[in-house]
Amino acid sequence: MAAMDGLKVIDLSRVLGGPLCAQILGDHGADVLKIEGPDGDETRTWGPPFDAAGMASYFAGINRNKRTVCLDLSRAEGREVVMRLLEDADVLIENFKVGTLERWGMGYAQVLKDRFPRLVHCRVTGFGATGPLGGLPGYDAAVQALSGLMSINGDPDGVATRMGVPIVDVTTGLNAVIGILMALHERERSGLGQSVESALYDSAIFSLYPHSINTLFTGRAPQRSGNGHPNIAPYDTYATATDPIYLAVGNNGQFQRLCEAVGHGHLSSEPRYATNAQRAVHRFELKRDLEAAFARFDAQALFEKLVATGVPCGVIHNVVEALDHPHTAHRGMVAEVDGFRSVASPVKLDRTPASYRLRPQEIGKSSVQVLAEAGFTAGQIGQLLDSGVLRQSAGPAAAPAGG
Repeated sequence: MAAMDGLKVIDLSRVLGGPLCAQILGDHGADVLKIEGPDGDETRTWGPPFDAAGMASYFAGINRNKRTVCLDLSRAEGREVVMRLLEDADVLIENFKVGTLERWGMGYAQVLKDRFPRLVHCRVTGFGATGPLGGLPGYDAAVQALSGLMSINGDPDGVATRMGVPIVDVTTGLNAVIGILMALHERERSGLGQSVESALYDSAIFSLYPHSINTLFTGRAPQRSGNGHPNIAPYDTYATATDPIYLAVGNNGQFQRLCEAVGHGHLSSEPRYATNAQRAVHRFELKRDLEAAFARFDAQALFEKLVATGVPCGVIHNVVEALDHPHTAHRGMVAEVDGFRSVASPVKLDRTPASYRLRPQEIGKSSVQVLAEAGFTAGQIGQLLDSGVLRQSAGPAAAPAGG
C-alpha cells in the first residue's frame, strides 16, 4: 500500500506546476488521469531532446504514473465526460486561464462545489484571479522577473539573471501538493472538499527568503552577490589549487574547524573574523585569506578533509556528475520503470514509499480503458471516438494504476 492509494486525481493541467503536483501524488499511489486536448500538453513539443518515440524529455520528466485520456473539452460532450469522471474523484487539478472553467459551466464555486461536495479543487495560476495582475497568464521566467528573484541572481557587476531551473514552477507545484494534502486532511473532519489555489507569483515572493525579510527590516533593495550569501560568511565559492569549492559555514564552531583543518587556525581568533557579523562585514578580505590557505589543496581532497571535520562544503559538480554520484544511487534518486529513467521522488516514507508503475504515456494511451472503468458502454465509447471528442492512441492501454 502506498500513502495515497485509493485517491483518484483528475489532472487537467499542462506545462509544469500542475503536472508536477499530480506526478507527486501519483508517485505515492494516487490513480492520476491526465486529460489532454487534441493538441496535447504543449511540453510534449519542448525539445530536443526527444526519445525514440518522439516524446520530449521535458514532458516525460513530470508525467509518469499517469494514465492519459485525449478529450476535446471545447465540446460539450467532452466536458460531460469529465463531469462523469469527477463523480468518484477526490482531486481536480487545473491551470486553465482564469474564467475558462466558469465559461464552460464547470466553475468550482458555481457548479463543482455543489455537485461534488467532497471534491478538492486545485487551481494553479500565474497571479491569482483578482488584483492588478489578476487573471494574467504566468510563465516561470516572467514571474522571476516581476517578483524580484532575477534581481538578486547574478554577479554583482552583471545583469539580473534568470535562475537556471524553473524554480517558480517547481515551488508552485510543491505548494499545490501541500494545499491538497491539507484540504484532504480537513475533509476527514468536515466531510467537505474545498478549493486550493497555488499561484506562481505568491510562490516566487515566498521563495525570496532571506532577501525579502532583510528588505522588510531595512527598506533597502538587496544587491546581487554572485555565489555569496547576503547574511553569512564564509558562504561562497572559493578557489583551490584545482577546481573551486563551495563553503557553507553557518556558525563559529564550523569556522574554527575550517581554519584549523587548513593550517590557519589563527584566522578564527582575529577580531575581523571572530563572529559571523564581523565575517560578513569583512567577507572580501576573508575570501582572500581563505583562498591563500586553499592554494595548496586539491579541491576533492579539501572537500574530503573538511567534511570529515563537520564543515559543510561541496565540490561543484556538473549535472552528469551529480546524477552519476554514488550517493545519488544510494538515495534512490534515479527511478526506472519499463526502461524509462527519471528523477525519483525526494519524499521518503518508511512504510509506504513511492513507487514507479507507469512510464509517461503518449497522448490518449488509456482513453478507452478509463472510460470503460467509469461505466461508459462500448457503444458510448465508440460514438465518442467516431465524433472525435475522444481519441485513443495506437497500442494497448496501460494496466490500471495501483500501489
